[in-house]
Amino acid sequence: MRSSDVAFVFPGQGSQHVGMGKDLFERFEEVKELYRSASALLGYDVAALSFEGPPAELNRTSRTQPCLLVASVAAYTALESRGLRPAAVAGHSLGEYSALVAAGSISFMDAVKLTALRGRIMQEAVPEGKGLMAAILGLDRAAVDSLCSAVTAGYVGVANYNCPGQIVISGERGAVEEAMGRALEGGARKVMALAVSVPSHCRLMEEAGRAFKEELAAFDIRDAQVRFVNNVEAGFISKADEIRASLVRQISRSVRWEDCVKTLHASGIMTFVEVGPGRVLSGLIKRTVPGARLFNVENGESLEGALSQIAAGGS
Repeated sequence: MRSSDVAFVFPGQGSQHVGMGKDLFERFEEVKELYRSASALLGYDVAALSFEGPPAELNRTSRTQPCLLVASVAAYTALESRGLRPAAVAGHSLGEYSALVAAGSISFMDAVKLTALRGRIMQEAVPEGKGLMAAILGLDRAAVDSLCSAVTAGYVGVANYNCPGQIVISGERGAVEEAMGRALEGGARKVMALAVSVPSHCRLMEEAGRAFKEELAAFDIRDAQVRFVNNVEAGFISKADEIRASLVRQISRSVRWEDCVKTLHASGIMTFVEVGPGRVLSGLIKRTVPGARLFNVENGESLEGALSQIAAGGS
């Protein structure tokens, strides 16, 4: 069953937590096989790390990315097994890889390899401690763009336009710290540094993007079979070469998530299912499209709840 007004959206880094995916692993043999296959490919026990931690190891970018992908594809596999298919897909940053698996553009095993490579390349791109990311709440896009341009301590840019009033900046530590101060002076409601190990989606990742492009050339990418909205332009793309180029650009360019959600909504999407750990995207979508029907699927209980309410037309 493909519902014409349902989009599946897939979370990115920051949604991971110890225990993610465990309930679906215990309920579905197809999910067990995903974890077995990923573990054999990566050379470590993805299930053990995801279900038991330790958190410090799970939160390393090179581990987070494939583990979160597997958890998200596990949730998608559970939905697919129950017959619900999306009219469109999108993912936040790393979540684009889960979305592209769902769209039939990238195989699950290639996505596991690519996210592990992406995580390692990004981890190695900037020396630890040199970069920083921070969330700014309560300022609009123009204000944040302006204050980033005014910083004198180094480079800082916008990493994520998440939703109205929530923007993430990224760059050199001193420059981000200066921008945080300017944001507070400019009336931001809250400013907070993020506990991430790399300054993603900014100019500091351009070398990582070039390295990733070389690795990506060896992988098979197919035309998307489901409508897919990309992060960088927030538009529908489907051709394999467009998707390949977009994945490279995404590493060092802003994630326009607010615009992705608006693009989906403008195309007729009214129901958003967050497929994978947490409800981060649901919160962002609620602020972007008031009145949207929102669900998340990360375990058996949320799976059954979402399916029954979507079938009944409830929220």
